[in-house]
Amino acid sequence: MLFSDYMNEWLYGESGYYGTYRPIGKGGDFYTAVSTSKFFGGTIAKHIIKRIDEGFLAHDSLVCEIGAHHGYLLADIIEFLHTLRPQLLQTLRFGIVERFDTLQDQQKSYFTESFGDAIHLEHYHDASEIKGSCAFFIANEIFDAFACELFYQGKIGRVEKGKVLFDVESPEALEHTQKYKKDRGEIAIGFESFAKTMASSVPKFEFMSFDYGEQEARSDFSIRVYQEHQVIPLFDENLDLEKVFGVTDITYDVNFAHVRDAFEAEGLKCVGYATQLVALVEMGVLDLLSLLKEKVSDEIYIQELEKVKILITPSLMGERFKMIRFTQG
Repeated sequence: MLFSDYMNEWLYGESGYYGTYRPIGKGGDFYTAVSTSKFFGGTIAKHIIKRIDEGFLAHDSLVCEIGAHHGYLLADIIEFLHTLRPQLLQTLRFGIVERFDTLQDQQKSYFTESFGDAIHLEHYHDASEIKGSCAFFIANEIFDAFACELFYQGKIGRVEKGKVLFDVESPEALEHTQKYKKDRGEIAIGFESFAKTMASSVPKFEFMSFDYGEQEARSDFSIRVYQEHQVIPLFDENLDLEKVFGVTDITYDVNFAHVRDAFEAEGLKCVGYATQLVALVEMGVLDLLSLLKEKVSDEIYIQELEKVKILITPSLMGERFKMIRFTQG
């Protein structure tokens, strides 16, 4: 079995890792920016308001998260919109693109618990189902969850009896590695089809995504398994693939040059690329903290400040994670 098929089954198969609800954060296998601080979503809400004020987004735009897991990020965005510009909750639409019905049910339940009937949540299995003229799409750690091929010195990998063997010829993979000047590593599968789907969704939109990776391709393997906050390289001699298959997260560093090429090939314009530190500061996370300081006790402010520090400190999430932003229309 080609590694991409193996990874796809690992993550999205009937009993795959993402096919059922799994906790994120302290009780899960890893942390994300969303599980770290509500101010991550709050900063995105502030950016949405700015884009409405600038005239790019309409007051009745769809605000839509892609791959929302529990729905925490979209809920945080809505909470901050209510605080910063409450009248927008009367005009904006809110939705989630989620392929799994079981996760859609989790998200519906969470939104009912959080907002009652004040927010109508739209659900889509695919972005191509969306109707409307204008949207803001947000995704967090989505590109690292695309299946990938593994490439090593001219051959791609397949899995046999829990081992990765590099003995499959692939002219397409060879062309990809020559383009990005690498002789080994991961080749993401599906960026092009995802970009095509996004381009055909609504006539005018902004798409923002955060993920870990670099602007250029790495020259080695980054693929790894996360299990209870332990990071295990895929080629660790002590890792039993058959034991962790489907019950742990498997991921790799994103090649943002590949992401950009895929979206620009569909006519989308890249309007921003920055570290998470720079992106969040430029979008106003520090301004939001200043507003908080005026309204809460010093103890609560310090608690929230420490969480935000994790998001923007260079040695933590600040430099490791990147933001990329595209527009259409």
